[in-house]
Amino acid sequence: MSFLQEVEQLLSKMTRAEKAKVLQWVVRDLGDAFPGIDSVANVCGGEPCIVRTRIPVWVLVQARRLGASEADLLHSYPNLRAEDLANAWAYFRLHRDEIEQQIAENEAA
Repeated sequence: MSFLQEVEQLLSKMTRAEKAKVLQWVVRDLGDAFPGIDSVANVCGGEPCIVRTRIPVWVLVQARRLGASEADLLHSYPNLRAEDLANAWAYFRLHRDEIEQQIAENEAA
């Protein structure tokens, strides 16, 4: 039996509260990892993007600044989910300087 299979068996025996505690530990261990946000060198120049898409976080942040609502963004980008926007806003809060620089670079281009 693999380690992951053992973990799966343990999880199946846990209460929801115990699972929540384990999840907190995992999130703390991952540090500033953001589910749903990925930076890949050969995709959009390595800028952080929404997974499954090539939509950079800075594009969404700038669109929101320019008055686009979340509903507008979801309509404009059919592959985008509300969860993706929540991940983008969380990423921006912790990486504000990086995203601000990307916005400035793309406005200057």
